[in-house]
Amino acid sequence: MSQELFNIKGKVALVTGSTHGLGMAMAMGLGKAGATIVVNGNSSQEKIDNAVADYKKEGINAKGYKFNVANESEVIANISKIESEVGNIDILVNNAGIIKRTPLAEMEVEDFKQVLDIDLVSPFIVSKHVVKGMMERKEGKIINICSMMSQLGRNTVGAYAAAKGGLVMLTKNMATEWARFNIQVNGIGPGYFATSQTAPIRVDGHPFNDFIVGRTPAAKWGDPNDLAGAAIFLGSKASDFVNGHILYVDGGILATIGKPSNEL
Repeated sequence: MSQELFNIKGKVALVTGSTHGLGMAMAMGLGKAGATIVVNGNSSQEKIDNAVADYKKEGINAKGYKFNVANESEVIANISKIESEVGNIDILVNNAGIIKRTPLAEMEVEDFKQVLDIDLVSPFIVSKHVVKGMMERKEGKIINICSMMSQLGRNTVGAYAAAKGGLVMLTKNMATEWARFNIQVNGIGPGYFATSQTAPIRVDGHPFNDFIVGRTPAAKWGDPNDLAGAAIFLGSKASDFVNGHILYVDGGILATIGKPSNEL
């Protein structure tokens, strides 16, 4: 029975921003659990093709689509192509996102808007056009990738925090409107993870590395594979009565206001 609860074999999962990083880690987890992965990115077709090859090396059925998740006409056209060429989208993971590290008093309005467009408006656009099929079928899973910045502020990430905070409330409102169609909308809030992007600062003696290791009760950076279980849970029948919830995968950072136990 427990295996059936987490069974996603044969499901089609669209994961935006899944050519690298945490998006790829979650998509790999879903794919290894049996889902067909629809890989999305917008930087280049070559990057998508390389990512699809990486998935296939792991025995995952994957197909790539290049489109801008913040462009509604591109989203509409590609959702139609995906449903025609791959199948109905059972699981949507709104992962695509950007960050611009600029103090708010110095940030250009256009840069602020661009972060909101990708990190907040695009989950609305993609969900809007995927959910219609889910509503007809009376079944579906939508997972919005939030952040610890959905709950906390930090210097130079004001636009990102505003978008990710808004994404929490968007998730709750999506759940409110769509739950009656047997659609579950939840979020994952990753903490700090060991990725290629964080490699330059994940060295002993680096101030930010020491801060993260010291501030996290688990006393380490997360492994991207740690997100796979959360994605599988929220994409499977095991979460059929979970709606509007944000699951933080952060090693315990948000659990404490003071020094964690490893600093006693």
